[in-house]
Amino acid sequence: MSDIPLGVLDLVPITSGSTAADALRNSVDLARQTERFGYARYWFAEHHLNPGVAGTSPAVLLALTASATSTIRLGSGAVQLGHRTALSTVEEFGLLDALHPGRLDLGLGRSGGRPPGRPAEAPANVTPVVDGRAPNGLLVPPAFSFERLLGSPRIALQRKLLLLPGAEPQDYAEQIDDILALLAGTYRSAEGVEAHVVPGEGAELEAWILGSSGGQSAEVAGARGLRFAANYHVSPGTVLDAVDGYRAFFQPSDVLDKPYVSVSADVVVAEDDATARELSHGYAHWVRSIRTAEGAITYPTPDEARSLHWTDEDDGLVRDRIDTRFVGSPGRVADRLAQLQEATGADELLITTVTHDHTARVRSYELLAKEWRRR
Repeated sequence: MSDIPLGVLDLVPITSGSTAADALRNSVDLARQTERFGYARYWFAEHHLNPGVAGTSPAVLLALTASATSTIRLGSGAVQLGHRTALSTVEEFGLLDALHPGRLDLGLGRSGGRPPGRPAEAPANVTPVVDGRAPNGLLVPPAFSFERLLGSPRIALQRKLLLLPGAEPQDYAEQIDDILALLAGTYRSAEGVEAHVVPGEGAELEAWILGSSGGQSAEVAGARGLRFAANYHVSPGTVLDAVDGYRAFFQPSDVLDKPYVSVSADVVVAEDDATARELSHGYAHWVRSIRTAEGAITYPTPDEARSLHWTDEDDGLVRDRIDTRFVGSPGRVADRLAQLQEATGADELLITTVTHDHTARVRSYELLAKEWRRR
C-alpha cells in the first residue's frame, strides 16, 4: 500500500490542562515530525466556538507551519466559504504562496455560516451496502442526521458572529468559479470589469473540494475537474455516496484527466491493541460534545473520560464514529486503512489522530508510517 500516500488532518486539539498556545506548539511540532516520517500533506481544519479546538484560521496556521517545515505539502481541510468572499480567500492563500510557492493546497468547504445546501442530486450510489457493509467488508453505518446541529441556537449564534450584519453567503458553485477565475487571472464582472489579485493570481495552489455527501460539493468538484476529499471520519455513513457522486459528475479539466480522491479516517496506533484502546478513551465524549452542538470540550485524559457521565442516548449519538475509528497495533490499523482505500478507490488517505498525550499522538503517526511503508 506504500503507493497510496498518507496525509495528516489536524484539528489542533486543546487537551485538558493545557492551553491554546500549547496546542499550537504541538501542531507545529507534529508537522515537523510527520514531514520526517514521510507524510505527503499536512492539512488544518477550520472550527469556531469550540473550547477544545484551536484551529480557527487555516491560513494563519499554515503560515506558522510553512516556516517550520520545508518539503511536506500544506493545506486547508477546509476553508469554510460560508463567511468568506472569493477575493479574501485568494488573497490569503496568494500571500502564503508568494513565500512558499508550490507547497500549498487550497481545500474549500461549504460550511461556516452557510445555510443548508440543496438536497443531494447525485446519481444513485453504485457501490452496494448490505447490512451496513461495503462489498469488501468496510463498515458503512447508517448516515448520521445533522439536522439537530443545524437547528441549534449555538450554530445560529456562530452564523451571526461569522457574518457581517445583513450579509448572505454567495452561491457555493458561483463562489468556487470566482475563486478559480481570480487564481487564473480570467475574472470578469457582469459588467465586464477585470479583477487581478496580487499576490494570488497565478499562485501555484492545488485546489480541492471537501464534502461529506454526494450532493453539491461532489458535483462542483466533479463538474470542474477538481480533486475531491471525502470525510469518512466525519460522516462514515455517506462516504461511498460522496466518492461515487464525485466520480459520476467528473469531467476532465486542465487540472485532471481523471477523478482524484482523498478519504479521511480517524486513527490511533500504538505498539499493541490494548495500549491503543487506552489512548483512545476520551474520543467518545469529545465527539459527543461536537454532535450536541455544545462545542468540542478540551480533550480528556483516559481517567477523566472514565469518570464522565455517559448514557445510552450518548452512545447512540456517536456510535457510528466510535465503530469506524481505526484503533490498534500498526498491522491492525493498516489493514483497516487498506480496506477503506479498497472500498472507496481512494488515491490518498488523510489521517486524523487525537490523543491527550502529544508524545503518543506523534508516536501513532510514526508507527503507522513505518507499517504503511513496509507493505
